[in-house]
Amino acid sequence: MLRALYSLVFRLALPFVLLQLWWAGRGDTTLRGNWRERLGWVTPSPRPVVWVHAVSVGETIAAAPLVRALLQRHPGCEILMTAMTATGSARARAMFGAQVQYAYSPYDTPGAVRRFLDRAQPAALVIMETELWPNMVGLTEERGIPVVLVNARLSERSTRGYRRIAGLVHPMVAQLAWIAAQGEDDARRFREIGAYPDTVSVTGSIKFDVVIDVSVRHAANTLRVELGEGRPVWIAASTHDGEDEQILAAHSKVLERQPEALLMLVPRHPERFDAVAQRVQAAGFALARRSLGATPTAQSQVYLGDTMGELLLLYGAADIAFVAGSLIQRGGHNPLEPAAWGLPVLAGPHVFNFEAIYAALDKAGGLIPVQDGASLADAVLELISDVACCERTGASALALIEANRGPLEAVLTGLAQRLPVLAAQSSP
Repeated sequence: MLRALYSLVFRLALPFVLLQLWWAGRGDTTLRGNWRERLGWVTPSPRPVVWVHAVSVGETIAAAPLVRALLQRHPGCEILMTAMTATGSARARAMFGAQVQYAYSPYDTPGAVRRFLDRAQPAALVIMETELWPNMVGLTEERGIPVVLVNARLSERSTRGYRRIAGLVHPMVAQLAWIAAQGEDDARRFREIGAYPDTVSVTGSIKFDVVIDVSVRHAANTLRVELGEGRPVWIAASTHDGEDEQILAAHSKVLERQPEALLMLVPRHPERFDAVAQRVQAAGFALARRSLGATPTAQSQVYLGDTMGELLLLYGAADIAFVAGSLIQRGGHNPLEPAAWGLPVLAGPHVFNFEAIYAALDKAGGLIPVQDGASLADAVLELISDVACCERTGASALALIEANRGPLEAVLTGLAQRLPVLAAQSSP
């Protein structure tokens, strides 16, 4: 009953959603061109399809090692990756090229989802993290297609929200064939909102299985030489509106004591690149933009990472990493990529999206919590002036990564046991 009401509301809102998509596409015609996929008009595949849904960039990156392993172990399957955002779709294409198929995920109306299922004919749906939509899950499962949630996380804040709409959420979560939770707290919360206990397992986060390719290491080393091997470099990664001002204020304070320091500033969303560049220049900093091919000079104070798909590389050229989305209430972003480089990780107080990982990083000695721009500046300055502390904190972050590798194998084993299509399409 509640799903029918939800579907009615979504149908009524759909014309306005499409109008917003058209309006957003004024400066990017690719946004206007994908409306057919968002209504379910995707290209059929002649091979068995494993549908992997990752809402945006973070989930797409998290899905990468899983998708690579599925391609290797189950070559008879076609992987169809879907995303809600243009940045997520672009990241997937950059990582996999022609190895997988891509589409925007359908809007969650019954018609769009049914049309998608009719055309894509998936044999399984693998959802990354917590991207749960009632019709996507319900209509897929009702066709006898198993739906699993991988690398699943659920914050206390999200749990409270789901409890308010328990009549809609409970039956949806109960339809999941398997939930591979990142931690015990995540597993408990999923059971609290309706998951059957025997469908929930704790596998850990596959983000611990991050692998830095040799080519990325080489490119990062080359960039570091270009930036200046002797100068302090810190990165503020995946920033949002409301954080850039605090970060730039912090960098101004850093420059007072470390005038050679360079900030690599990497906005989360590409539509903000130009606005952030203008903000940097308006604040009086000497700016170099990566998208323009500009190499920072000794006079450059801010290097804007305004390209897509290069964050892992940029981390590798830094000495210190601040992971954004944490000075405002966005819940923080994945700290394990800088940790895999052996960098000390700084983050603000709002890290509820990855609370278990941040807690583990803090306990291991690889995290330095900050509260605002002022304490961020203090932390950066302390690490720059105390090289031994910087190296020790970074080594602790890397040690946490190495100690927790292995969740990917547990997830792959669980998927092979629960998804018949994988057993039928395994490599010899």
